[in-house]
Amino acid sequence: MTDVALPLPNRPDELVFLALGGVGEIGMNMSLYGYAGKWLMIDCGITFADDTMPGVDVVMPDPGFIAERARDLVGLVATHAHEDHIGAIPHLWRRLKCPVYATPFTAAVLRQKLIEADLEDEVKVVEIPMSGRFSVGPFDLELITLTHSIPEPNAVVLRTPLGTVLHTGDWKFDPDPLIGEVSDMAALRKLGDDGVLAMVCDSTNALRPGESGSEADVRDALIDIVGECEQRAVIACFASNVARLSSAAAAAAAHDRQAALVGRSLWRIEHAARETGYLKGVAPFLTDEEAAYLPRDKVLLICTGSQGEPRSALARIADDDHPEIVLEEGDTVIFSSRIIPGNERAIGRLQNKLAGLGVGIVTEHDAPIHVSGHPAQDELTRMYQTVRPRIALPVHGEMRHLLAQARLAEQCQVPQTVVTRNGEMVKLAPGPALPIGELPVGRLVVDGTQLIAASSEAIKSRQRLVFNGAALASLVMDKNGTLKVPPQVTVHGLGDEADDLGVRLSERIVEAIGELSARDRRDDEVVREAARLALRRSLKAWRGKRPVTEIHLVRL
Repeated sequence: MTDVALPLPNRPDELVFLALGGVGEIGMNMSLYGYAGKWLMIDCGITFADDTMPGVDVVMPDPGFIAERARDLVGLVATHAHEDHIGAIPHLWRRLKCPVYATPFTAAVLRQKLIEADLEDEVKVVEIPMSGRFSVGPFDLELITLTHSIPEPNAVVLRTPLGTVLHTGDWKFDPDPLIGEVSDMAALRKLGDDGVLAMVCDSTNALRPGESGSEADVRDALIDIVGECEQRAVIACFASNVARLSSAAAAAAAHDRQAALVGRSLWRIEHAARETGYLKGVAPFLTDEEAAYLPRDKVLLICTGSQGEPRSALARIADDDHPEIVLEEGDTVIFSSRIIPGNERAIGRLQNKLAGLGVGIVTEHDAPIHVSGHPAQDELTRMYQTVRPRIALPVHGEMRHLLAQARLAEQCQVPQTVVTRNGEMVKLAPGPALPIGELPVGRLVVDGTQLIAASSEAIKSRQRLVFNGAALASLVMDKNGTLKVPPQVTVHGLGDEADDLGVRLSERIVEAIGELSARDRRDDEVVREAARLALRRSLKAWRGKRPVTEIHLVRL
């Protein structure tokens, strides 16, 4: 936390930027712009939990700051349909209750999510055409078409009397994206000529030299590799990459195979893509049940699970737990994706299981079967040279990525760079850009049917259970503090000698209670604490663990 006192949030004469998520990290994008007493949110995304949060799949920013000011939140603009940009909307909308603005494909994907969350009749989704210009509260907005790894990625231009901001969202410059239009360079050049106060820009690949590559090159490589497969071929990819689905279909057709989709999220994206016209000319995909009856050399399976997700289609297939699909020795799995940082172990486990089945594995290290959807250094340089902002504000990246983009912006002669972090409010105008205060930021997690704080006692307790085990002791005493039966102790996750350990722990509790005075033995809280300490200290000494400990005391 900074020592700078936070002034009245969103002064009418200032234009401010505030990230609640997506800065200093990849995922959970949630950006706020404040002007004239009103707020505009751009994106509202999630990330996926790792093994440090047992029982949790989805994590998102805590919108508490803006939820308290929901009456001044004029709208939410979704730049594109990736989970880390729209996945939190169904979970958080009831706290925000503002209109959502999106282009047709993003709106189609979002509506499916809202139906699943029983929100389809509550959320106002305003569909904006590609390159559309519209007003939301005091903000004059324009969408500029870019390219990415999903249809309809948009940069958002925010015009105010204090200056114009370009919020890029996720992007790259792909000369042949296969699905959708190429980046609108004419609109970017005009924007630069008109003058841009600040560019808030994707930093994911700021450490990578060169360019990110084209989807057209991936299609050629997939066609070649599928042609080399002698038996069943599988392509594992991100479900949202419609161009990759189209390329997989082209690879199947080129080698007299039929393409099938295996995984529910693939079918959701396929439905949205066909609804909005992005799979014209692509033959209908088979279901996994239909594909199961085809000869092994006549089918190409497109699967979810490229990141090793335990419930995904490919993970179930590798575990021989899929109801329809079985892989055998001589089959091939093509990982047409990159490894998202943090998923290395899960992907390694998945690939080892496949290798154990005798399945061949092809990754991006073996062939050019994946390109990133984010700009590398040459593309960032081109963007800066085209837009020529006065302020560079890197987002969507870890700190090393933000700093790399800041250095590149300085090399491109941008007068000022600001490296911020989640919760830091940055004044963009008037005057030089500078932090003006910091807010506490948190995380929410989806825990079963609940939405709770990541820092809650429930999550902390579960983490302790996973890493340190648990011990439960039941005591039966009379009103004078005499134990009527030996304490019953149950331990979990603390060794293979559970029965003997329980007996030894019971003896330690008896000793600890015996050391109490007659008065203390009549005090429930004192007895519970003595028993708890006896359990914890014994298990620390004998097992090197500090388990979650609970004492049940019954008085007769």
